[in-house]
Amino acid sequence: MEDRHVILTEFNQLFGLADDIDRAYFAVFDGHGGVDAANYSATHLHVNVGLHEEIVKNPAKALKCSFQKTDEMFLFKAKREDCCTAFKLRSGTTGVSALIVGNKLHIAWLGDSQVMLVQQGNAVTLMEPHKPEREDERARIEALGGCVTYMDCWRVNGTLAVSRAIGDVCQKPYISGDADGDSFDLTGSEDYLLLACDGFFDAVKPFEVVDLVLDHLMQTKGVGLKAAERLVAAAKENGSSDNITVLVVFLRDPQDILLITGFESYSTKSMRLVLPASLNPTTRTACPFVGLFHSSKS
Repeated sequence: MEDRHVILTEFNQLFGLADDIDRAYFAVFDGHGGVDAANYSATHLHVNVGLHEEIVKNPAKALKCSFQKTDEMFLFKAKREDCCTAFKLRSGTTGVSALIVGNKLHIAWLGDSQVMLVQQGNAVTLMEPHKPEREDERARIEALGGCVTYMDCWRVNGTLAVSRAIGDVCQKPYISGDADGDSFDLTGSEDYLLLACDGFFDAVKPFEVVDLVLDHLMQTKGVGLKAAERLVAAAKENGSSDNITVLVVFLRDPQDILLITGFESYSTKSMRLVLPASLNPTTRTACPFVGLFHSSKS
């Protein structure tokens, strides 16, 4: 299992941010060629975000720039340890992260792990994954002297099926560590965020996510704790044999999603946390509901 995830609903406390703005951070990393890059990113990316000089004034910049800094740190570590470990740290990882700051959502990503939003029962696309077949990615790679070839799927230099990632020291600069990012206003009409690796999104389409989560909430009478588990099961039923990690961040009480989907519009400023399925649920105010489930290759 080369996937890793991070859930930080107490972001302010962790980094000593004493203002009155709520912050929460979520991330999913999908490693390849080993687990070192995913482990490193899950350990260091949020620290780079929290300690960035622009975290208060420009959190979007802090989030985006921290991907590149984490990549640079891991590459330095890989090259330094090359002398005594025979180039052991060759692994890489895609990554997607979401930073909620008050009523703003900031996202950043490298590779084909993705984040999507569901708003009043509708799937909203927030990003375009970095894949070699993208026209702009192909042009960038070829301008550097690399190539994009088809070998069961489009690959960079005949190897990796993603065009940007943290790590992959042997494939730099073709595999870029420069993340993309975007920011969105949160109006109170949002249902939930979903962060997941390609093992999920290759098997389940965004519109299917909406139906699956709603069906789960109807069956459980608004209990969202195992919604991510239901989504992972759907991906496996649809034929995914890859590692699968799904993180569902409810931005309103799941019971209220049933109301707004079937009957009436609902908006709220309060949010709660639901811990991963392996733990007992704990409810608290001023934080999103979170549900997590992941599955390794069979």
